[in-house]
Amino acid sequence: MRLMVLSRYGRLGASSRLRTMQYRPWLAAAGLQADFASFFSDEDLARAYAGRGRGLSGVTALLRRLGQIRAGAGADLLWIEKEALPWLPWIVERAVLPHQIPFAVDYDDAVFHRYDRHRSALVRGVLGRKLDRLMASAALVTAGNAYLADRARAAGARWVEIVPTVVDVTAYAPRDWPTEHGPARIGPARIGWIGSPSTWAEYMQPKLPLLTGVAAAEGARLLVIGAGRCAPDHPLLDAEAWSEATEAARIRAMDVGLMPLTDTPWSRGKCGYKLIQYMASGVPVIASPVGVNTDIVEHGVNGFLAGTDAEWQEALVRLLRDPALRARMGQAGRQRVEERYSLQVWGPSVAALLRRLARGGDGAP
Repeated sequence: MRLMVLSRYGRLGASSRLRTMQYRPWLAAAGLQADFASFFSDEDLARAYAGRGRGLSGVTALLRRLGQIRAGAGADLLWIEKEALPWLPWIVERAVLPHQIPFAVDYDDAVFHRYDRHRSALVRGVLGRKLDRLMASAALVTAGNAYLADRARAAGARWVEIVPTVVDVTAYAPRDWPTEHGPARIGPARIGWIGSPSTWAEYMQPKLPLLTGVAAAEGARLLVIGAGRCAPDHPLLDAEAWSEATEAARIRAMDVGLMPLTDTPWSRGKCGYKLIQYMASGVPVIASPVGVNTDIVEHGVNGFLAGTDAEWQEALVRLLRDPALRARMGQAGRQRVEERYSLQVWGPSVAALLRRLARGGDGAP
């Protein structure tokens, strides 16, 4: 059976890499030949991250996507990440998608809010309900959390499954924490964060005075991965470029992993990927109690949920001063990822869902 995967990005895009591409071996094991086709290229995304914009790449991407859809006309199933034709109305997307082939659609972000909460009344009017219509027409909607799943059900989706964002635990070796009688940590403790330039600017930059103040008082440093040009020049901040080849090792070097969020509709649609990365690496976490973060983080067990600056400061100081607590929480986090947020657990399930659709099954079992 043939599966055409219409992803948003190539491997440089975390959402596409985690939500579709990493399932390739599980799909093959289930008898699905998967062909992956991205809307934006890695070069497009690299330009955007570097602040150079996409230029004419949107037009190029649209033409490329139309060719991809034609090439997938003989597939048994389409698997669409978010939408097939970004920023085009539903009537165009529905006309272009093959009517004789069922499709599944996946969401790990509240991308519908880019349309229905856009500052332009024209965009809201033309595109505000586009993704609701797409979800209602899909044979299956997979959603990364309950907020996204609730939107799909409200839109009239026939079959909705919550599939969390997961990691391949074999790619994340848990860090070695000093034992009670073992060697102490060499060098200052590292307060860590990983993400993109846009998420740094929105969520981390406002907390930087608090974080650098705690780091200075406790003899720690900040390790920031992926912020790009948005990362400021600060004597206590070490900014490193992201790469798929080195991210696991960089995260393993952290002593505490952070995920601050603001409580907005967009943030409630996030799937906590960086938390799962930290925990897979045996690193304790501190996160805002927003959306799926409250499901992933067991407060006081594998990390802390912190809503106010005072709670953030208290949690940071407590972890930085207590290596044994960091070790216990890190080990608990690793266990939680192995049990609930691993590719090894979810790979067979996702492949089975798509195989059922490809064989002509429809509707929730």
